[in-house]
Amino acid sequence: MRELETDVVVIGGGASGLAAAISAAEGGAKVIVLEKANTTGGCANMAMGLLGVETKPQKELLVDITREKAFAKFMDYTHWRADAKLVKKYIDLSASTIDWLMDMGVEIAVPSKYFPGSEATWHIIKPQTGKIGLRAAATMIKFMTERAQELGVEIKLETPVKELIKDNGEIIGVVASDKDGEMEIYSGAVIVATGGFGDSPEFINKYTPYTWGEDLYSYRIPGLTGDGIQMAWDAGAQKDFMDMELVFFAPNTGGYAPIELPFRQPNLFVNLGGKRFYDESVVENPVFSVNAIARQKDRVAFSIIDQKMLDRYNEEGLDLVNVVTSSMDMSYFMKEMEEAQKNGSDVFFEAESLEELAEKSGIDAEGLAQTIKEYNAMCEKGMDTDFNKQAKYLVPFTGGKYYALKFMPSAYGSLGGIKINDMTQVLDTQAKVIPGLYACGTDANSICNPDYVFILPGNTLGFAVNSGRMAGKNAVTFIKEGMEA
Repeated sequence: MRELETDVVVIGGGASGLAAAISAAEGGAKVIVLEKANTTGGCANMAMGLLGVETKPQKELLVDITREKAFAKFMDYTHWRADAKLVKKYIDLSASTIDWLMDMGVEIAVPSKYFPGSEATWHIIKPQTGKIGLRAAATMIKFMTERAQELGVEIKLETPVKELIKDNGEIIGVVASDKDGEMEIYSGAVIVATGGFGDSPEFINKYTPYTWGEDLYSYRIPGLTGDGIQMAWDAGAQKDFMDMELVFFAPNTGGYAPIELPFRQPNLFVNLGGKRFYDESVVENPVFSVNAIARQKDRVAFSIIDQKMLDRYNEEGLDLVNVVTSSMDMSYFMKEMEEAQKNGSDVFFEAESLEELAEKSGIDAEGLAQTIKEYNAMCEKGMDTDFNKQAKYLVPFTGGKYYALKFMPSAYGSLGGIKINDMTQVLDTQAKVIPGLYACGTDANSICNPDYVFILPGNTLGFAVNSGRMAGKNAVTFIKEGMEA
């Protein structure tokens, strides 16, 4: 078996892994990145932007979010389940990280909110095409990869890691394999940054409340199968909070599909029993909405509109638009609706009557009819006595054709798995540091507990890059202190 030596081994070449590698190399370390895919970036290639607080782009636009305000909001939202010291370090570092990326050539298109009521912390990356949208952050990955290589970081693609090497309780390297066979790479520190378990139904089914393909239809970025988490556990790491970065989509449509446009609005939402279950104005917050949907039978909900509502959306535009859907208009929907009408659909339904709609969708007909009757009465009075929905969104059903879209829980990826401290050091089952082992990014993102903090958008990629920077710097400090000792 071949043997190699280096200062720092980074397992994973996504956003957190590249950030860790660059940070360690800037500290003078010799770094090897081991990536099992044939390219860098991982799920960050699908992302749009990352969190930043008190950044130069925010100040230029008079965005007044402060570190103190962001920290308080984050901790209130998580009810202090998150590691407060880790959260504070992450938020405090975030402005410096935006500068750090901009120095590499990354351009910020705009610091944005996700929805009204959230903060403009989401620093959308300006892609090389100039068109803001999904996958914009792939441009950031390109610059980070080039910066890592410029610093002498060796990036080994198609090189999966099989296990960590442990000696007297300390992690001293890894066992990996490439086209030439197995090798042992010995190092002063190892950083786990493998992107979580979003591509592992086995992990999802075992460690979250969901069953993939039954009541969860999440993104599956190939290769994110929990490898790094399992390796860390095998080396004695403590399990930490694990869940999914939940949102809600029409199943098997790819998420934020055009078919959703007139239905991801403050319309009438009902469950399989035909009953309302929340204030539909909340639809703009994906986490709040998915939490409500997840409590319903089979974790299923339907958004319902009639022909008059659809015509209004076509003529006047949508009530709610976010950064993700801003690049689409109702013409996109009409095209997808025509495809659904032609080829059939198991999520989109249209009918000439409520009875027919109920039959096609599986909604209880009697319950739906009663709900529509009660809802129309509230619309006439301009007062929602069920959930206090804003009067401007109380639009009665007037007949004609009816349309429904099925929604279920989905997720951008996973959250958590490896217990770390505020120094990104991995802790064992006795809450003691495992020397030489660090974790960052999604593998260790237990700060969004119990929910993804959508009021401060950009948290997944933001935590990945910032915790990666922390891990790289802390690993170098650990190595230098060992050498001095």
